[in-house]
Amino acid sequence: MIAWVSSNATGCRYCQAHAIRAAERYGAEQEQLDNIWEYRTHPAFSEAERAALDFSLAASQVPNAVDDEIKQELYKYWNEGEIVEMLGVISLFGYLNRWNDSMATTIEEGAIESGEQYLGKHGWNKGKHV
Repeated sequence: MIAWVSSNATGCRYCQAHAIRAAERYGAEQEQLDNIWEYRTHPAFSEAERAALDFSLAASQVPNAVDDEIKQELYKYWNEGEIVEMLGVISLFGYLNRWNDSMATTIEEGAIESGEQYLGKHGWNKGKHV
């Protein structure tokens, strides 16, 4: 879900679909997948998850928007090692978002299915990734 928030922040539809598919494959709860767009308010997300996803959003923006408030909230729930792992995912997707969006990488059928299922209700489509 961290990868999806990062990809959503940058606008890469290819990575949005692959990230939500990965969340699905690696055991994210169905209710979270269905409501990822509302992670800040939906009861399926814990305060710890909200802190991690807010961190992902802020760290994915240019210029970087991580501030003391985001860091304080993050450190309430996560230790240094976990935060480093989160930032590793965010950083990797920073690269992947830019690469796939710039190259208009053709999106695969399975990712299209997941994108349409979980993100389509909010307007997700393949965009230039055809």
